[in-house]
Amino acid sequence: MQNSDLQQLVERISIEYFDKPFEHLATFNNRLRTTGGRYLLDSHNIEINPKQYITFGENAVVDIIKHELVHYHLHLAGKGYKHRDKDFKNLSEKVGAPRFCEMIPSVKGYKYTYACKKCGQTYLRKRKVNTGKYKCSKCLGEISITKVW
Repeated sequence: MQNSDLQQLVERISIEYFDKPFEHLATFNNRLRTTGGRYLLDSHNIEINPKQYITFGENAVVDIIKHELVHYHLHLAGKGYKHRDKDFKNLSEKVGAPRFCEMIPSVKGYKYTYACKKCGQTYLRKRKVNTGKYKCSKCLGEISITKVW
């Protein structure tokens, strides 16, 4: 997904869920680490973490966009746009915008994912493990690395 695709998606979601147009810029921001997206108060632009799209897919990005559009439309209307405000909570519930997005595993500190070849048990690790030395704790099967974040 490119920035132009993201812009069209944000504009479509804004009309579909809020019945109002999105008239600013929506872009991906690679520097975002711990958040799925953010609404910029000064420029009224929306930035989305591209790692959310890569890790969890388009449905996760749609939820993040809805959340950021709640901030956007409430701020432009002069209503309570912060998470603690009643206006924000009501509009979020109305459009089905989640309060939080799912954390990317690398942000949690886990860099490696291992799995047992026999039973499929998965293990998240911060450091690399010698797969010849360690076995599965459930079935004593062989483990192998499945993903490096």
